[in-house]
Amino acid sequence: MDKIIKIDGKEVKFRATARTPRLYRALVGRDMIADMNKLQKRFKKVDDGEQFDVLDLQIFEDTAYIMARHANPDMKEQTADEWLDTFDMFSIYEILPQIFELWAVNTKQTSTPKKK
Repeated sequence: MDKIIKIDGKEVKFRATARTPRLYRALVGRDMIADMNKLQKRFKKVDDGEQFDVLDLQIFEDTAYIMARHANPDMKEQTADEWLDTFDMFSIYEILPQIFELWAVNTKQTSTPKKK
């Protein structure tokens, strides 16, 4: 699934498919599913006044970069740092919910498990 997210006045295409966690693991070296679960739990706590820690921000940055790179394979930026340098400032609080939405659509279960 693809989604256009406006960042710093630019329309950026993001993609989440079954291949996205594999790309994340290959480029970042961590489990995307575990990282996204951690980030979603932390985001709920941020709504209650807590702050993101450094790892949370890194997960966000890496996830955003991987999803953008997946949607734009010809992207010239080869790292998340290079990609982030193409923007001035933007709010994680505006972008992250849209990334969660894209991730949720991609991971939505399409069949009902049978009970034993």
